[in-house]
Amino acid sequence: MSGPAPRSAADAALDAAVQADPATLRRSVAAGAIGVFVHWFDWAVYAYLATTIATVFFPAENEVAGVLSVFAVFAVSFAIRPLGALVFGPLGDRIGRRRTLSIVIIVMSLATLAIGLLPGYGTIGMAAPVLLVAIRLVQGFAAGGEFGSAASFLAEYSPRARRGFGVSWLEVGSLLGFLSGSFAFYLLSVSLTPEQITDWGWRIPFLIAAPMGVIGYVIRTKIEDTPEYRVLEATDSVSRSPVRELFRVNWRQLLQAAGLMTLMHVPFYAVLTYLVTYQTDHLGHSAESAALLSTFISLLGLVLVPVFGRLSDRIGRKPVLVGAAAALLVVATPAYLLMQTGMLGTVVAGLVLAVILSAILGSYAVWAAEIFPTRTRQSGLSIAYNITAALFAGTVPFLMTVLISATGSLLVPGPYLMVAAVIGLVAALSMRETAGSSLLQAQDIDAAEQPAATFAAKGDS
Repeated sequence: MSGPAPRSAADAALDAAVQADPATLRRSVAAGAIGVFVHWFDWAVYAYLATTIATVFFPAENEVAGVLSVFAVFAVSFAIRPLGALVFGPLGDRIGRRRTLSIVIIVMSLATLAIGLLPGYGTIGMAAPVLLVAIRLVQGFAAGGEFGSAASFLAEYSPRARRGFGVSWLEVGSLLGFLSGSFAFYLLSVSLTPEQITDWGWRIPFLIAAPMGVIGYVIRTKIEDTPEYRVLEATDSVSRSPVRELFRVNWRQLLQAAGLMTLMHVPFYAVLTYLVTYQTDHLGHSAESAALLSTFISLLGLVLVPVFGRLSDRIGRKPVLVGAAAALLVVATPAYLLMQTGMLGTVVAGLVLAVILSAILGSYAVWAAEIFPTRTRQSGLSIAYNITAALFAGTVPFLMTVLISATGSLLVPGPYLMVAAVIGLVAALSMRETAGSSLLQAQDIDAAEQPAATFAAKGDS
């Protein structure tokens, strides 16, 4: 495939549309990031409250079975995400980013609210876990459309010279949601007794998430669709069959994006989630110190992710991603070896991995967005993200536990991260540099006779 081949008049019109109204740009960032915030807030709350949710929704005869059931329900919500991606990705390419963003966030928020209001096993018996599974399925289905919609939206609304910085706020939203969910659990723990949390306190975070979703819905419905998508609408160039077009024309970009997503998913879950379990179960560190390190890693990510996003605008996506993948390949196993020397070694290794992860988070999404043409961008991003998430994200804790048990080696996470690094390196080295490029590619423009003139005329009307 050839690189972007935009017309200069279209570029000028698009740049003017994006840069003319800074307030609109700020609203677009909020509209893109708030959905992932709500999603990760819910994810963190559900994970931290797993034991309580098991007590509330599953029979009390076997506590371990109840907890496993809760995590099984959690895994089911991951497994259904590719189906959501196959629905919401093409839908966004057919009806627009703004509309799918609005649909997704309201469905996720209503599902989160429903969990907060759902009666427990003691009230409605087996209907409780059945309904919990059903609600989590709906939630996971909607979540399958969040990343692709938000990444496309932010990429297409960000000025091209600062597009990496703009899209990086997607992951800032993720980290903020994760931290907020953790903090909500902390507040419950210090404010209520275990009995109060089990009786009613666990519901509070889920009920809080619903208004946040409504706020996000209002923000998303009050903003226009992206300039690039409006070009397609104005020129009658919207793809009628984006998935078919994606697999026929953009299969190479789909594989490249999947490689970048794998490079992101594995260290994200290994560093931000599994590392807590690894410290407590295998290194003998206290739960408090493990949680503190996890919090600090997240806070460091909040600072560094936008920095690396902006750096990718200045020096390019390829140097940042290739550098991060190479660093992960070299550092991964020594980092886990260093962790075995004590708490100081664990902290140093964790922070090094956090910096590498921040570089990946700051640049992978914008690069993946830029390689797709506008006609199939949301489909490509949604499918690549959610299939790799189902394969490599939720499976990290399970695989690490099984492999460490089978081999008896605490270094297992290192080689697993190295595999992800190699996959990411292969993908990144096969990709062209896209920083500063137009998001309208030859495939978009070939579908219309006069995109630039029509878009400019519509903007002047």
